[in-house]
Amino acid sequence: MRLEILRLLSISLLIVFMVMILAGCVPGDGRNTEQRPAGFFWGIWHGWMAPISLIIGIFDSKIRIYEVYNNGWTYDFGYYIAIISGFGSISLFRSKKKK
Repeated sequence: MRLEILRLLSISLLIVFMVMILAGCVPGDGRNTEQRPAGFFWGIWHGWMAPISLIIGIFDSKIRIYEVYNNGWTYDFGYYIAIISGFGSISLFRSKKKK
């Protein structure tokens, strides 16, 4: 029983720590400006971070799920790739019905 509680506490702390680290790179955090817009790789990162950004955005109005200062279609393409890959990977783990 004690080992189970310790394991649950460890997992909880790890999750909190990971969310705090990931929250440091959300869209709208001030890292990107008009002079330094977000590019392709930031688009991928922000696409992966979109669910977390949405939750943080409920509590902080400056945080968005999409970076306003971006360089155009390359950012959009990276963002789209990340969103699609996230939803596509979900389908890999769904159980298949056997006939």
